[in-house]
Amino acid sequence: MQYLLWADAFLAVLLTLIVMLQSKWTGLSIVGTGDFGKFERRGPEKVLHQFTIALVIAFTLVSLLLYFMA
Repeated sequence: MQYLLWADAFLAVLLTLIVMLQSKWTGLSIVGTGDFGKFERRGPEKVLHQFTIALVIAFTLVSLLLYFMA
């Protein structure tokens, strides 16, 4: 169980850093600007986006596992 706590903390910090690396003015932050032309991700931005999704899934699964084991 201690390993799961460390993994959860590590994933939380890593997820925070990866989200902070995301470029500005994408996603819902462009709603007020009227610039709706950029919805397609390419290259490194796409890889970063997919990695973020994978981290969110891993963090959620580890957190749920910790919740049900407690």
